[in-house]
Amino acid sequence: MSEPYQRLDQWLYYARIAKTRAICAATIQKGRIRINNQPTNKPHAKLRVGDILTLPPFSPHQSVRVWRVLALGERRGPAKEAALLYEIIEEMC
Repeated sequence: MSEPYQRLDQWLYYARIAKTRAICAATIQKGRIRINNQPTNKPHAKLRVGDILTLPPFSPHQSVRVWRVLALGERRGPAKEAALLYEIIEEMC
C-alpha cells in the first residue's frame, strides 16, 4: 500500500500560502519551491507528511521559509487550522 500524498499546489492553497490555487501553481512552475531540497516546477508534485518545503517570499514583507509537512489538508480553512499542517523549521531574511 502506498503512502498517502497530496498535490503540492493543493496543499499550499490549503496551508494558505497564497490567495488562490492558481497563484500557488504559478509559483511552483517558476521552480521557486523545493521539496526535500529538490527544486520542482510541477504543481502536481507529490507531497507527503514529513517532507521539508523551502518556500520563497510570496509578498514583500515575507522571507524565505523552511517548513516540515505535519499533515495533508482536507480543505482551505481558517488560518489556525492551516497552521496545523506544518511546522516552521526556519525563516530567513
